[in-house]
Amino acid sequence: MSALVFLIPAALGLGVLGLAGFLWALSSGQYDDLEAASQSILFDDEPAAPNSESKKT
Repeated sequence: MSALVFLIPAALGLGVLGLAGFLWALSSGQYDDLEAASQSILFDDEPAAPNSESKKT
Protein backbone atom coordinates (compact mmCIF):
# COMPACT_ATOMS: atom_id res chain seq x y z
CA MET A 1 0.00 0.00 0.00
CA SER A 2 2.87 2.39 0.69
CA ALA A 3 4.09 1.91 -2.89
CA LEU A 4 0.98 3.71 -4.12
CA VAL A 5 2.22 6.86 -2.39
CA PHE A 6 5.05 6.93 -4.96
CA LEU A 7 3.34 5.36 -7.97
CA ILE A 8 0.26 7.60 -8.15
CA PRO A 9 2.21 10.90 -8.21
CA ALA A 10 4.68 9.39 -10.69
CA ALA A 11 1.83 8.34 -13.00
CA LEU A 12 0.18 11.75 -12.73
CA GLY A 13 3.50 13.47 -13.39
CA LEU A 14 4.14 11.39 -16.49
CA GLY A 15 0.63 12.11 -17.72
CA VAL A 16 1.11 15.84 -17.28
CA LEU A 17 4.49 15.61 -19.01
CA GLY A 18 2.93 13.79 -21.97
CA LEU A 19 0.11 16.32 -22.19
CA ALA A 20 2.59 19.19 -22.08
CA GLY A 21 4.60 17.59 -24.90
CA PHE A 22 1.49 17.14 -27.01
CA LEU A 23 0.38 20.74 -26.45
CA TRP A 24 3.88 21.95 -27.34
CA ALA A 25 3.76 19.96 -30.59
CA LEU A 26 0.39 21.49 -31.44
CA SER A 27 1.55 25.03 -30.76
CA SER A 28 4.82 24.63 -32.70
CA GLY A 29 3.03 23.51 -35.86
CA GLN A 30 3.98 19.83 -35.95
CA TYR A 31 0.53 18.87 -37.23
CA ASP A 32 -0.04 21.73 -39.68
CA ASP A 33 0.72 19.94 -42.96
CA LEU A 34 0.05 16.20 -42.84
CA GLU A 35 0.05 15.75 -46.64
CA ALA A 36 3.52 17.04 -47.55
CA ALA A 37 5.51 14.33 -45.81
CA SER A 38 3.55 11.52 -47.44
CA GLN A 39 3.77 13.04 -50.90
CA SER A 40 7.38 14.22 -50.82
CA ILE A 41 8.67 10.69 -51.41
CA LEU A 42 6.76 10.50 -54.70
CA PHE A 43 8.67 13.34 -56.36
CA ASP A 44 12.32 13.41 -57.41
CA ASP A 45 14.64 16.04 -56.06
CA GLU A 46 15.79 18.81 -58.32
CA PRO A 47 18.96 17.83 -60.17
CA ALA A 48 22.07 19.35 -58.69
CA ALA A 49 23.85 22.06 -60.64
CA PRO A 50 27.02 20.80 -62.30
CA ASN A 51 30.13 21.54 -60.30
CA SER A 52 32.56 23.71 -62.30
CA GLU A 53 35.58 22.35 -60.41
CA SER A 54 34.89 18.73 -61.32
CA LYS A 55 35.04 19.49 -65.07
CA LYS A 56 38.59 20.89 -65.00
CA THR A 57 41.00 18.74 -66.98
